[in-house]
Amino acid sequence: MSLFLRLLLLVLSAPLRPRCELFQPVRKGFRVWPTDLDVLLHVNNGVYLSLLDVARVDLLLRSGLGSKLWRKGWYPVVAAETIRFRRSLQLFQAFEVETAVIGWDDKAFLIQHRFLRGEELVAEAVVRSRFLRRSGGTLSAQEILELTERTQPSPPLPRWIEDWNQENAR
Repeated sequence: MSLFLRLLLLVLSAPLRPRCELFQPVRKGFRVWPTDLDVLLHVNNGVYLSLLDVARVDLLLRSGLGSKLWRKGWYPVVAAETIRFRRSLQLFQAFEVETAVIGWDDKAFLIQHRFLRGEELVAEAVVRSRFLRRSGGTLSAQEILELTERTQPSPPLPRWIEDWNQENAR
């Protein structure tokens, strides 16, 4: 199923899905469709990254942050991402993507995604996401935190994610 169709279905079904907390893990269910497959008949590595986009939009919509961003003319972009594959997903298999905001620095948020088939870890990714203004310019993480009414500092990150984040913050 194409990314556009998945996003359209997500937006249309968002009012029917339960609300979630922005800073708590949330899961979104998926199924593998023929258009997700590569020549070896498992999910193409690029499709995983597209599904991460859908999972983040789900988090934004269900947490209520998406509508706040839209009204202000702000939007998220991916600044960096890394993914590690553990297992393959096959045609018609059901799976979930668990999404969690795990931390932030002055400029960006770090989001962890886990692809799960049942409780089995299929793949995991970390995304560095920044926010931009439609009128131009970059937002600080503090501006987004104020919009969410959160004042706490970032939780500590695993060392490898901290190192990866610092390398990608340049």
